[in-house]
Amino acid sequence: MLADETAAALEAVGLGKRYRRGWGLRDCTFSLPRGSVCALVGPNGAGKSTLLSLTTGLRRPTTGEMRVLGQPADGRGTHPGLSFLAQDKPLFSNFTVEEMLRAGRSLNTDWDAAYARRLVTDADVPTRARIGTLSGGQRTRVALAVALGRRPTVLVLDEPLADLDPVARADVMQVLMAEVAETGMTVLLSSHVLSDLENVCDHLLLLSGGELRLAGDVDRLVSEHALLIGPAGDHGYSMPEHAVVEARSTARQVTFLLRDTPQRSVPGPGWEVHDPTLEELVMAYLRATKPLGTTQDEEVAA
Repeated sequence: MLADETAAALEAVGLGKRYRRGWGLRDCTFSLPRGSVCALVGPNGAGKSTLLSLTTGLRRPTTGEMRVLGQPADGRGTHPGLSFLAQDKPLFSNFTVEEMLRAGRSLNTDWDAAYARRLVTDADVPTRARIGTLSGGQRTRVALAVALGRRPTVLVLDEPLADLDPVARADVMQVLMAEVAETGMTVLLSSHVLSDLENVCDHLLLLSGGELRLAGDVDRLVSEHALLIGPAGDHGYSMPEHAVVEARSTARQVTFLLRDTPQRSVPGPGWEVHDPTLEELVMAYLRATKPLGTTQDEEVAA
């Protein structure tokens, strides 16, 4: 089946997955345009792994639909235009790096051998070394080379930077951004390291309690929110309850994250209003939301 060139890279409509003890994900709806770099964030048990498994076709949804490049991901296998790099970096530990690259070529009809090798050599990974003897960072670079060697249209990454030092994390992100710029590849990146996502991601999916709390273009989401900071105890004003995402206070000041705030006026002297950073936005929503039910990704499906 030919891919629909006009379709979104990833699209979920009413997507849900139920396990024996409850919902891992429910009523999830979003559309991720092609060429975007999307951060998937949320606490442990939020439903991230469930969403990734549905996206990659490793599980079948209980409700709704996930579409990859216009075609349904129905649990019957991964779309040929999608590459998935799991958190545990599945590689054959007894293979040498060279043998791992040859395996990638043998297992994929669309394989750019020169590009995959260049990604490994640029990272100074010895091709004659066995996978099991490599450092965590080196294994990540080999796994990324295998994922990118397929030249995917959509790349899904589950915590790819967790075992890398700051320099290596920056190098990996540079490789990914170069690939996006060159090919228009779409990236869905699950990570707990928000500082790594701030300057590279243009879209956000925030999960908590098995539900999608925020979704969309980062610039738009930031513009729809405001941080209001003022002196503690000064509450001689009214604020619409629906607009308050989070309220925090110390002995000296109170801080509100507000949504749907077209007006950026302050209540009075001593108050300031700012645009939130991506990290401030994410952290406020995570602190303000609580799980609505069982969301254990690892549970056995009913």
